[in-house]
Amino acid sequence: MLTFLSMLPNKLLNGWYLLHCNHHMSNNTPVNDDDYGDESGSDSSSNPTNLPVLYDVIIIGSGPAGYTAGVYTSRAKLKTLIISGTLPGGQLMTTSEVENYPGFPNGIFGPELMMNMRQQAERFGSIITDDEVVRVDFKQRPFVITTHSQIYEAESVLICTGASPRKLGIPAEGRFAGRGVSYCATCDGPFFKGEDILVVGGGDTAIEEATFLTKFGKSVKIVHRRDSLRASKILQDKAFENPKIKFLWNSVVADIKGGKKIADVIVKDINNKTEQTISAGGLFVAIGHEPNTSIFRGQLEMDDKGYITLKNQTRTSVDGVFAAGDVHDYRYRQAVTAAGFGCMAALDVEKWLTERKQQQQQQEIPKRTQYIQERS
Repeated sequence: MLTFLSMLPNKLLNGWYLLHCNHHMSNNTPVNDDDYGDESGSDSSSNPTNLPVLYDVIIIGSGPAGYTAGVYTSRAKLKTLIISGTLPGGQLMTTSEVENYPGFPNGIFGPELMMNMRQQAERFGSIITDDEVVRVDFKQRPFVITTHSQIYEAESVLICTGASPRKLGIPAEGRFAGRGVSYCATCDGPFFKGEDILVVGGGDTAIEEATFLTKFGKSVKIVHRRDSLRASKILQDKAFENPKIKFLWNSVVADIKGGKKIADVIVKDINNKTEQTISAGGLFVAIGHEPNTSIFRGQLEMDDKGYITLKNQTRTSVDGVFAAGDVHDYRYRQAVTAAGFGCMAALDVEKWLTERKQQQQQQEIPKRTQYIQERS
């Protein structure tokens, strides 16, 4: 992370620093009676009972899905709270230049794009707190959301917690993140034109990414810990037929060497324990993603990989709880698709809240009629 931050202009570095300072302060601030007041800055006298603040919608997670949803819900005059999570801005906060997000012909730094989205959501009235949700209760109404420092209530909840790429787990991996190590060929492939590239993995994603990278790289070597691929046969056939792709079977990445960027990758044979040094300008890790859904287990239906399953458009198994972005989308995993899902979910939330209010009003009519008759 530090190596990536050294690449940022001062303006972006200052913004990133402020976001993370606020995040760590919120995580380390002890809960007291005043913490249960309104986030908008009102004093404790405006909430004398110290009850949790009730929002029309609470968005859990930031990134393109969360911030886009916040823009739409707050523009619809819904009282909106965004709880940003452990990494305010999501995975794009650790990305250097983004070239494939529409509207930026010259590209844009990932942190700058996220700060722009954040400011846009705040402009329309979204309240953003840099805190982490530790517990949810979707079994009661209104829903209860607990963070490290505060308790909130919500009429509806939109989950945008995303998914995190599985890591190799070697010390050098973090040092070269953003300096040759990548987790998304679609995002970063064009930056590696003419380079020798390594791809780690043996499933559909790894083979798809390796094939895609042959459009840019001089050569692509696939490092796989087994002696056969797990990818579908049609993808395997394409890879085997591609003259740019070679395979390193029964092998793992043991280390990464380089200076300002990756230069060599140490590959170890897991059978005979021998190591070889391979020159490479890029290392793409494609061993899967982990959806950030652990706090929702037992509350929402998920598939066998832990991704939230959707029932009707962006609705989850609990009425009033919605999901958007990589937390349910394991196929595309792009910033622009996450933003699109955020828009869809926000519109669904607005419609659901409107219909629920109308239903409640309809249910009140007989009660009012009976009350009037009893009074007359």
